[in-house]
Amino acid sequence: MTPLRDLFLLRPEIVFLNHGSFGACPKPVFEVYQNWQIELEREPVEFLGRRFAGLMQEARGSLSEFLGTQRDNLIFVPNATTGLNLVARSLPLQPGDEVLATNQEYGAIDRVWQFICQKRGGRYVRQPLTLPVRSAAELVDEFWQGVTDRTRVILLSHITSVTALILPIEKIIARAKSAGLLVVIDGAHTAGQLPLDLDSLSVDFYAGNCHKWMMAPKGAGFLYVHPDRQSLISPLVISWGDKSLADSAYIQENEYQGTLDIAAYLTISDVISFMKNHNWPAEQERCHRLVRRARLRLAEITGLEPLCQDSEVWFRQMLAHPLPNLDGEKLHQRLFNEFGIEIPVNEINGEQFIRISAQGYNSDADVDTFLTAFEKLIAEMVH
Repeated sequence: MTPLRDLFLLRPEIVFLNHGSFGACPKPVFEVYQNWQIELEREPVEFLGRRFAGLMQEARGSLSEFLGTQRDNLIFVPNATTGLNLVARSLPLQPGDEVLATNQEYGAIDRVWQFICQKRGGRYVRQPLTLPVRSAAELVDEFWQGVTDRTRVILLSHITSVTALILPIEKIIARAKSAGLLVVIDGAHTAGQLPLDLDSLSVDFYAGNCHKWMMAPKGAGFLYVHPDRQSLISPLVISWGDKSLADSAYIQENEYQGTLDIAAYLTISDVISFMKNHNWPAEQERCHRLVRRARLRLAEITGLEPLCQDSEVWFRQMLAHPLPNLDGEKLHQRLFNEFGIEIPVNEINGEQFIRISAQGYNSDADVDTFLTAFEKLIAEMVH
């Protein structure tokens, strides 16, 4: 069998441990993507004018089966950030209303909700979470301390970007529903890394990416909206979509918004087939073992406690570890320039973290190369 690394376009001289940022697309899927682009260019009017609706419906059908929901609960968006913008701009926030998030949210999403709250006269609240996390119950209770009688919306990452923690969203969703609060989930890192059943989750809004852990071409994301909440959604772009022309205004108003290259969306069934054909659950488990091993060694090298227990409850294929007092940007640059290792160093709330992502193309040798280089640089850079 062809090694998985050979099925990706990644440069062979780079140790790529940063799948979490932008993903990486397998060659067979990328070829399908390019073939769709060629087909579009051969007869653009037929493709976009006569075939568009059917092609998108089929692609949404494949994705809906993978995500555990109905086809018409999903629309395609270029990325999770676009989907979350769509939700944020649609919700009827009033002056004085509060949106409660954690202090672990992705920076761009913080900016979205800060912008909306400022425009509407609302307040964006970032509830601190204590690190390391000890238990799901403690985390939920700590988060819930931020709820007030002005809270209207809960915003939460399913998997945090910088700290790479899987948050107990099911418990928070249940608590929010009992309190009558809307829940918006940023699932940018989830699809393809964790199994999802959106209907069972009973969340109001869930935005995610297909181009990260599902490995679709760049520019493929989705927005799930619960059927009871779809009437709240207003399109970001007013185009030919007209609620009088379809049973689902949510689909009609948001799917066709001018001339778009939809090729990335049309690869979804091929992405899912690629994972099935390569026994992806086994690859996910192997990758989890890789980051578990890195977790133990990073704690030994830095002398710092990991952010969570050694459990699939808290992390799967992506893990972050705190760094000692050093120049994080310089560490990032040296790992790449001197050792050819692509791995991010991020900062949030005044703390620095290095984040390792393992995907099917990664090996034990990749992790060993990183840990050897990391230990050398830590010895040089920490005084």
